[in-house]
Amino acid sequence: MRILLGVQGTGNGHLSRCTALAEALAHEPVQVDYLVSGRAPEHFFDMQAFGDWQWRKGLTFAVNQGRIDLRATLQQNDWKQFWRDVNALDLSPYDLVVTDYEPVVAWAARRQAKRCIGMGRQYAFFRPTQTLRIPKVYQQLLKWFAPARDIVGMHWVNEGSHILPPIVHHRAAAEKPQAGHYLVYLPFESLLSVHRLLVKFPHYSFSVFHPDAKRQRIAGIEYYPPSRQQFARHFVRAEGIVSNAGFETSCEALAYGKKLLVRPLAGQFEQLANARCLQQLGLATYLSDLSAQGLADWFAHGQRHQCYWPDVATALANWLAQGAEVPIAELSRRLWRRAETGDYRDLLRHDLALL
Repeated sequence: MRILLGVQGTGNGHLSRCTALAEALAHEPVQVDYLVSGRAPEHFFDMQAFGDWQWRKGLTFAVNQGRIDLRATLQQNDWKQFWRDVNALDLSPYDLVVTDYEPVVAWAARRQAKRCIGMGRQYAFFRPTQTLRIPKVYQQLLKWFAPARDIVGMHWVNEGSHILPPIVHHRAAAEKPQAGHYLVYLPFESLLSVHRLLVKFPHYSFSVFHPDAKRQRIAGIEYYPPSRQQFARHFVRAEGIVSNAGFETSCEALAYGKKLLVRPLAGQFEQLANARCLQQLGLATYLSDLSAQGLADWFAHGQRHQCYWPDVATALANWLAQGAEVPIAELSRRLWRRAETGDYRDLLRHDLALL
């Protein structure tokens, strides 16, 4: 059994989710190759789980001052190279093709009439749900970007036969959270604007992760460049998380019972839907604009919430290794039943107890 898994590299959430899946697949009797796209290869880090991974340029959204710039997106993507990569990718050696919203693999599978399983958060939007509502035009755009024959969406709650609980990359908790300490992950905001906001709160401590940051301490605020290991260490000891409204960071915050504040990337319809959904479900505080008053209110009154989900990565890896023959609706039913009946044998009970 040989599988090709395409990983969307524009966001670290995709990489975190696929890392957890890759680690689970390593225990299955299958050969898995990984193709990653979405950013320059030198900008990836902590990629050991993917072995000798392939790279393609792929497609990405351009961001300007915290907003998606559609004109720049159309101008800056190399469309000719994208279609050359799609047409050159030979899928004949593979028994199964999987994409975590990676477009080169997805379009190559469509061109070659190969079964492709679309896995990840974006595929939850492919069918209507009660709490994830986006305009029809955006739903069609999502479907066009990385098409798939079979879809495996992920969501915080059970709202469809195509939806599984999230894949959470569990972190070993070595210490209890520190009261008043917060992890800040706002990669689409300017680092200067983040600093100017946080220095107004000298009574709290912050670990800030940002693609433009260098390892330094300024006015009592710790700054770090992207690092999965460092992020995990500071994540565990944080009382709360301040982030954009990406799916994976929110999942990890909820799995570990962190206070969560989200500021969705302006113009990014998926993040807007995520933020509204979290607010509707009562799981997080949603700020459309970062302000000192909004942050102060959250520090004072924000509530922690904890969600319990089974080990989806192991279940999904086993399903793929067996040829993905069990209907997705049945896989969904089994996993949500485990979540609803409290069968959490695969959760890190000791670590969660510390929270």
